Amino acid sequence: MNKPALLAQIIVALTTELEMLTQAALATHAEATDEENKAEDKYDTRGLEASYLAHGQSKAAEEAAFAVTQFQAMTMRDFQPGEPVSLGALVVLEGKTTNHYFIGPRAGGTEVTHEGKTILVITPQSPLGRQLVGKIQGDEVQLDLGGKRSEFRLAAVV
Repeated sequence: MNKPALLAQIIVALTTELEMLTQAALATHAEATDEENKAEDKYDTRGLEASYLAHGQSKAAEEAAFAVTQFQAMTMRDFQPGEPVSLGALVVLEGKTTNHYFIGPRAGGTEVTHEGKTILVITPQSPLGRQLVGKIQGDEVQLDLGGKRSEFRLAAVV
């Protein structure tokens, strides 16, 4: 699998999300400061609610920008046989299904389709990431999915 191309695709997805969050934050900020949203009485909280929403969206945009920066700073490398899972690894888990995960510094939950495979970004701090970091190809992993325990084999660490 072409990991530099995968990284570029993740950066494009995160940049698109950042642009969307930034536009939403700017629009909500404009709404919060619009003269028409000035409180008409003490029970009118439209402007206050819009300002809280704008603040939350600004924080989400800051987090997305930080994620883009961290992914741009990553250097991709291929993992050697027997090398444990760590940041930058592409992990393939086989069980009843085959799942592909990329261990990234941030932006857990970001999903991209690369070379016909759906790849989910997870962080080392996530529950799944904590279980995978340090494992090597061939290890067995037990995961709680949908309230039931499933077994997977770590088929590849790329």
